[in-house]
Amino acid sequence: MNRTIKVPFANPEHALIAKQVIEVDAELNPSAVKRTLSVDGENLIVVFNTSTIRLARLTANAFLENVDLVVRTLHQFGEDAKANKPTTTI
Repeated sequence: MNRTIKVPFANPEHALIAKQVIEVDAELNPSAVKRTLSVDGENLIVVFNTSTIRLARLTANAFLENVDLVVRTLHQFGEDAKANKPTTTI
């Protein structure tokens, strides 16, 4: 069964960064789960092909956890964060 998730980002560069970070990790069970990542403008698109609904749910959950981590990292350390980060003097 094929499932597609489209995740919007602030800009195409962030979507590409997310793709490059997430695609490094291979699926744990490649015979049961196939994952294809692509970028369309500011959208990260993932297509999962899984053998069961349970695997689709587990795979989607793990993917979205990775997306959440990438988004929080971009927010903390990305170009936008540099402009909003207060300077601290020790």
